Amino acid sequence: MTVDVHLAQHPEADALLGRSPLAALVGMLLDQQVPMEWAFTGPYTLATRLGEDDLDARRIAAMDPEEFAALFSTKPAVHRYPTSMAKRVQELCRHLVAHYDGDAAALTRGADSGAELLRRLHALPGFGRQKAQIFLALLGKRFGITPEGWREAAGPYGEEGSYRSVADITGPESLARVRESKQRAKQAAKDSAK
Repeated sequence: MTVDVHLAQHPEADALLGRSPLAALVGMLLDQQVPMEWAFTGPYTLATRLGEDDLDARRIAAMDPEEFAALFSTKPAVHRYPTSMAKRVQELCRHLVAHYDGDAAALTRGADSGAELLRRLHALPGFGRQKAQIFLALLGKRFGITPEGWREAAGPYGEEGSYRSVADITGPESLARVRESKQRAKQAAKDSAK
């Protein structure tokens, strides 16, 4: 299944995200302490450096960690913290190999409720509760993966018409609205801490 997404704001990177469940998972994993577009362009950059059209969890899991970290660190780096994020991506891929035979799409198959899918996502290395909820919302809102109760399990990120996270990005305008929403939330947190 191919989905039209605009998370990287880069046509080739977005095309990969839209056709590859693993690329979408890796992009979500990388989405911390860097701009969203940089994070979601990461899977495309990585696939290109591996000489592939897609990412392969088995190949990534089996790679020498230093060699894999070097792919992340090559300029321009895949992430602001290339070594630690390379390690996290390999941990994610090893988990997928161990629990889903290396098939990222299998993560969502058979999840009969939003709560079950959230549990599976939260069990992924590098996916805390908030990241798992955001990715669940992304799956529901952009990829059409909507087990019963998915919006409730995604918490505020599942709300229709919200602009809280990557799950709400459909293009440049919505990206700007998500950024504004995040800045307001940060300011509110600062104000309440005073």
